[in-house]
Amino acid sequence: MKPAFVLLLLTFLPLVCQAQSAAEAPKTFDLKAIDAYVAAQQKEKGFVGLSLAIMQDGKIVFAKGYGQRSIEPSLPVDENTSFCIGSITKQFTCACLFLLAEEGKLSVNDPVAKYYPDLTRAKDITLLDLMNHTSGYPDYYPLDFLDRRMLKPIPFEKMLTDYAKVKLDFEPGSKFSYSNTGYMILGGIIEKVSGESLGKFMERRILKPLKMEHSQYASTKGLPSVAQGYTSFAIGAPEKSIYEADGWIEAAGGLWASASDLLRWDLALVTGKVLKPESYKLMTSIRPLSTGKISDYGCGLGIGFTKGDMVLQHTGGVSGFVSYNAMLPGKKSAVVLLSNAEHVSPGPVRNLIFNLLVKEVQKNDDPAVPKIAGPAPKEAVLAFLKEMQSGKLDREKLGEEFSFYLNPERVQGASERLKKLGDPESVDVGGTSERGGMEVANVKLKFKTATLRASMYRTPDGKIQQLLFYNE
Repeated sequence: MKPAFVLLLLTFLPLVCQAQSAAEAPKTFDLKAIDAYVAAQQKEKGFVGLSLAIMQDGKIVFAKGYGQRSIEPSLPVDENTSFCIGSITKQFTCACLFLLAEEGKLSVNDPVAKYYPDLTRAKDITLLDLMNHTSGYPDYYPLDFLDRRMLKPIPFEKMLTDYAKVKLDFEPGSKFSYSNTGYMILGGIIEKVSGESLGKFMERRILKPLKMEHSQYASTKGLPSVAQGYTSFAIGAPEKSIYEADGWIEAAGGLWASASDLLRWDLALVTGKVLKPESYKLMTSIRPLSTGKISDYGCGLGIGFTKGDMVLQHTGGVSGFVSYNAMLPGKKSAVVLLSNAEHVSPGPVRNLIFNLLVKEVQKNDDPAVPKIAGPAPKEAVLAFLKEMQSGKLDREKLGEEFSFYLNPERVQGASERLKKLGDPESVDVGGTSERGGMEVANVKLKFKTATLRASMYRTPDGKIQQLLFYNE
């Protein structure tokens, strides 16, 4: 799924950021102050709806919804509203694999060839490689908008043909590169081995035993309170999102859940109620790479450490939704934040509650950022902004799908809105990373009347495959 960024720091840590809202920023672990701050952020920053849940010492101490799960008809978010959680689904998919391994029905060290012998280098890639994102299979969904492919259903076999019977991005085991493709393969393997659909297996082995009554795989039918996803283009008004067609997210990101249900999952996972100790240990272990480097991604979980305590976390993002789940196993504490507004940056909330953790988490080697032809990220973003404000794009600089996405109607509306902002007073490049063989840059632009975040993806030839503006 799309690479959503972390939204919230584990709230059992000290809170040390400046106020950025009508509500004063809390400086200690004060649930009333946190509640007031998040409520103010939801209204002030334009989140359609939010759901926040916090666990301390194995107990849910806070669970509340903010804003609307639907604009029209107007319906509120409550503490049990279900959101599509996107790539947080991956840890559930991995748990299903480990459960089958514990039954002796497969091994995580099995080669992919045992199940799908026709896939590229299937004899050289293991199920663990797929879970660790070290397989080399190209990612079919690295960007933040739906291109033309995803508007039409895709059969599973075609998914395999188009993305797993092609040239690998790198030698298996040599690097980490996030790939939803690997998780779609894992979903197919679970169904082959279990004899059930992934949804039925997950419900039988995980959702029902843990009493996750507001969670469901790949369908919202029967859920009592479901959020509608929303998006907007270039700071336009929220509009209902078009969801990915059947076959595009499933095992990689198709689970719906409430924030409280995810805390129940967190507690069960870290206290041994889901997996045996050896399975849990492997699921939460960093991955040594053949290059001598290491990846701080386990099996469906990002892994870090703060003051000696392990931190397990993951973000999620699919059309219309952004999600975050983080936990400290040693303290049985966790936080979940779910949003049905993919177009609003979580910056203020993230800065308030996540900054300290970001500074103290020890990170391992990041994947190498590819060298890009053309200007540096700051100059590239500013040049694109000028073109959008003028309504005249140099489409030779754009990737094919992004150019198609930027149809005349979108460009005209964006031009009118962005032109009113004028020139930015400051531009800050927040760093670069790699995704799908592309350079990913996040750039903060502060104008007199607004602050925006630009999310830019460029391929090595310098072409912009995505450059979207979000409210900060």
